[in-house]
Amino acid sequence: MDLLDVLLRLAAVLAAFLLLPLLVGQAEHKVMAHMQGRVGPMHAGGFHGWAQLAADGVKFAQKEDTVPAGADRRLFQLAPALALIPYFVVLIAIPIGPGGMVGQVIDAGIFFVLAVLGLGVLGQLVGGWASANKYSMLGGLRTAAQLMAYELPLLLAAASVVMAAGTLSLTGILDAFQWWWIPWQLVGGAIFFTAGIAELHRPPFDAPIAPEEIIFGAFTEYSGLRFALFLLAEYAGIVIVSALTAVLFLGGWHGPFPDQLGWLWMLLKTGALCFLVIWARVAWPRLRTDQIQKFAWTVLVPLALAQIALTGIVKVVIS
Repeated sequence: MDLLDVLLRLAAVLAAFLLLPLLVGQAEHKVMAHMQGRVGPMHAGGFHGWAQLAADGVKFAQKEDTVPAGADRRLFQLAPALALIPYFVVLIAIPIGPGGMVGQVIDAGIFFVLAVLGLGVLGQLVGGWASANKYSMLGGLRTAAQLMAYELPLLLAAASVVMAAGTLSLTGILDAFQWWWIPWQLVGGAIFFTAGIAELHRPPFDAPIAPEEIIFGAFTEYSGLRFALFLLAEYAGIVIVSALTAVLFLGGWHGPFPDQLGWLWMLLKTGALCFLVIWARVAWPRLRTDQIQKFAWTVLVPLALAQIALTGIVKVVIS
């Protein structure tokens, strides 16, 4: 791989990283407006509120960038970048289409992406601690506790697919994909997707930012563009979790028809899963912290272990 090829791939990944989370943010405005009958997001800019996202950007840019007097200034300013960068790094390893449409092929790709995804919580932990605010600290601790609870079912669900494919490479998993995998890996896909949403503290798993209890969690003291970076990290996380679910459990760029569409199938599957994340925010009430923990340890972990057992049985029977 020559230098020009590396630069082109990096530019493509950077463009996708900057564009896709913004599209998800715009879609969330519109989907929630339709589902909840909210008039506001439908008017900015005229037709169907097409300029709503730009209006939000201007609003954040105009807000004062404040730092609490007692805060650790350097860590407070660094936290949004710590929350955002892991998702960019993960996107490099996700195959978008056939024929090498991936930023970088990694032999142990599934280990790489899951390890880097776990670093995303550092941004909120650092921001919560550096803010010198008890509510921010509580939000950061809730985020850490939630990550520890849902990391296990996430890893177990991914292990099921690795067992089925016989490889740790994301491109290798797609090369080994068979359509008959979907029915018997469906539970694993649901576990992976649910655990991913929980790690992003999206509703109904948004106890770490519950406004009625702890103001806005680790983000309480943030304003302006720094707060916007945290929001961008959240939308980037939605894209990454949806894309990984599509790759591991839905065949990625494989389609029900011949694969000439390639990357378009991947975008369609990722977009559909992003819609489910938005729909869950509108449709489901927030769970309490104890309910979130109980759901992880008493429902998702046993189901994930059962899925691994099923995968082992199927592999033995086939071989």
